[in-house]
Order: sequence, then structure tokens, then C-alpha cells
Amino acid sequence: MDLDKPPVAPASSEGCLAVAIRIPVRIVVLVLVVPVRLVWDGLTVAARFLRDTLLRPLGRALLWTGRALFVWPWVALWRWVVVPVGQGLGFLGQVLLVVPARWLYARVLAPLGRGTAWLAAAVGTALAWLGHRLFVVPARWFHGRVLAPVGRALAWCGRAVATGVGLALYWTTRVLFVLPALWLWTWVLVPAGHGLSWLADLVVAGVGTALYWTARVLLVLPARWLWRRFLAPVGRVLAVVGREIADALGHAWRVAGRLSLVVGRALGTLFRWIFVEPVRWVYRTVLTPVGHVVRDHVLRPAAEVARAVGQASRQALATARDTVRQARADLRRMLLGEARRPVAVDRREPHERGTRTLGSSTTALTKD
Repeated sequence: MDLDKPPVAPASSEGCLAVAIRIPVRIVVLVLVVPVRLVWDGLTVAARFLRDTLLRPLGRALLWTGRALFVWPWVALWRWVVVPVGQGLGFLGQVLLVVPARWLYARVLAPLGRGTAWLAAAVGTALAWLGHRLFVVPARWFHGRVLAPVGRALAWCGRAVATGVGLALYWTTRVLFVLPALWLWTWVLVPAGHGLSWLADLVVAGVGTALYWTARVLLVLPARWLWRRFLAPVGRVLAVVGREIADALGHAWRVAGRLSLVVGRALGTLFRWIFVEPVRWVYRTVLTPVGHVVRDHVLRPAAEVARAVGQASRQALATARDTVRQARADLRRMLLGEARRPVAVDRREPHERGTRTLGSSTTALTKD
């Protein structure tokens, strides 16, 4: 029996403050939101109607007008004026400038340039050979026989002098500066630095401890007490109030949407009964029969009359065309005479004796 019992619903975790705030807040918000939602839905419907009936056709008309006034004339100008003129100018430039310039380059400038280049190469080769014989060979001999040995001797002397001077300066600097500075650093500066570091650590630790406890007593403990005793409870209350207001706004917005839907349907039904149904009845019972009568007794006879007039006009034009053609032929005959008629030639096979037919043979073996 205990297994068939329904599960017990858990107790609500909401406090009495949320329950006490919820109902009045929802009532006030519903009263404030319903007019706003009705106005919003009305503006939405009006905007959609205005967009579908006025703005979209107007935009299409403006687009077509803009194309007709600005795009199509420029396209026609480009296609039928600029492009042919450009092609003609290109052809003229090709004929008048490019072809003569190409011929001048191929027949005059290129051979002249090749000859000039060949002459310059020959002169350069000759000058290079002469310069090599007059300057490079003597300079190479002078460098190998005179300058190189003298330079090697001077370099050996310089290395020896530099080595001696460097050794003297090294030992002088080591004895006068390095050894006293090393002794001063090892036996004076390092112990003094250790003592100053220990003293600074002690002072910094004492000052840091004093500042820590001062800030804890003057700032941290009062701020913690203020947070626990005042800010946290006020924040919880404000959070509950804000959550309830947000829930109430959502609930009121949904309720207002349903009310707006009901009001819109009622207004639509009323509009259909007042305007649409009478217009439909007038269209079906009055305009449609009148249109049928006009179509059967006015438009169709008028169309038949127009068709008969067109047929008669075409026949008259055909008769006039034949008359003009006959008159032109008569005038040509009067001025130029009768045209010579071609002689009829019988293209069939002749039937005289001696010709080849289906009943006879003209071969050498069967000929009669």
C-alpha cells in the first residue's frame, strides 16, 4: 500500500517575503503593461499594413523610376556610343600608331641598336684589353714584388710591439687595480652588505606586520561587519524584489499578448462584418452580373466589329498592293518592252529510232 502512494511534493523554498510581494507586484505590472502591449500590437499591425500596401509598392516604383532615369540611359550610352567609339579609336590607333611604330622598331631601331651594341662591345673589349695591359699587369707585379713583402714585415713588427705593450698593461692593471678591488670586495663590501640586508629585512618585517594589523583593524573588520550585517540582507531583499518584478513583467507581457490577440480578432471580425462582407455581397450580387452583361452585350460585339474592320482593312491593303504591283508591271512593260520569255526545253529522253530504250539495246553484241 505504501508503494502505491503518490510522491510527496517538496516544500516550497520561497520565503514569505517573495509570496507577499508577488501578488501586488503582478497586479500593478499587469495594469501598466496591458495598455503598452495593446499599443505595441496595434502599431505592429499598422506598420505591416503600411509596409505591404504603401511602402513596398512605392519602393518598387521608385526603384523602377531610378533605373529608367539613371541606369538604363547610361547603359545605352555605354553600349551604343562609348563602346563603338572606343573600338573605332582603338582601330585607328592600331592602324595609325601601333603598326608604323612596330615597323619602325623592327626595320630601323632594332638593327641600329644591334649595330650600336656590337660597336660598343667591340670598343669596350679593346679598352679592357688595353687597360689590363697598361695598368693591371704592372699593378699586380708591384703588389706581389714590393707591397706584399713590406706589408708582411710591418705586420710582424706591429704584432711584436702590440704583444709587449699588452703584457705590460695587463700586469700593471692587475697589480694596481684588480687585486686591491678584489680584496676590498671580499673583506669589506660583502660583510657590510650582509649586515645591511639583515637589518633591512628586520625593519621591513616589523613595518609590514604593523601595517597589516592596522589595516585589518581599521578596514577589513568593519567592512566584513558591514557586509554581513547590512549589505548582504539588503541585497537578498533587492534580489527577491527584482526577480519578482521580472517574473511579473514576463507574466504580464504574456497575458497582455493574449488579451491583445483577443481584441485584434474581435476587431478583425467586426471589420469583416462591417466592411468586407458588404463589399463581397455587392461584388457577387451587383458587380458580377453587371460585368457579365457588359461583357456579353458590349465588349464582345465591339470585339467582333473591331475584328471585322481589321479583316476588311487587311483585304483592302492586299487589293491595293496587288493594284500597285500590276501598275508597276504595266509601266515597266510600256518603258522597257515585253520581257523575253525563256524557250521551253524538253528535258525528257527522245523517242527517235536508234536511241537507247528499255526495249532495245545499243551494245556491240546485241545491236541489230
